[in-house]
Amino acid sequence: MINTDRLKQKFKAIMSLDSHPGHISAGFAVGVFISFTPFLGLHTPLAIALAFIFRLNKLTCITGAWVNTPLTVVPALAASYKLGRFLRGKPVNELTLTGLEWHHIKPYAKSLLLGSSIIGFVAAVAAYFICYWLVTVFRKRDAGLKEMTREMEEVGEELE
Repeated sequence: MINTDRLKQKFKAIMSLDSHPGHISAGFAVGVFISFTPFLGLHTPLAIALAFIFRLNKLTCITGAWVNTPLTVVPALAASYKLGRFLRGKPVNELTLTGLEWHHIKPYAKSLLLGSSIIGFVAAVAAYFICYWLVTVFRKRDAGLKEMTREMEEVGEELE
């Protein structure tokens, strides 16, 4: 069962991070993009690596990488495969996987990578703006966070 109190507490912790809303949102968006890739089992390591390479917020990047849950990964893969096949000018067939290991996915890799890149990009752009909006709305409710956010937006970066 999902512990809603713990989930709310984690949400508040992310919204209260001492970071510019754009920095928080960028990390989350990159994580969301990663969550749609067919590299199952590598989402968290990829998120950590990209967060370090691009100096993104590590917590939000990892959180974004967990957006595509085990319940949604199969429909996301199927949609990615169909979109990739369509864009490659191939007949759109059903995705028939016998497992989620790479050797089962490899024959469908070209279509999956193309489709998941486009779906992931669209989801990442939407996630960036939604996360930015959520952070600013959440911070407006707290006077200290509101002032910190206003100063960060004026300066355009994190305050030291």
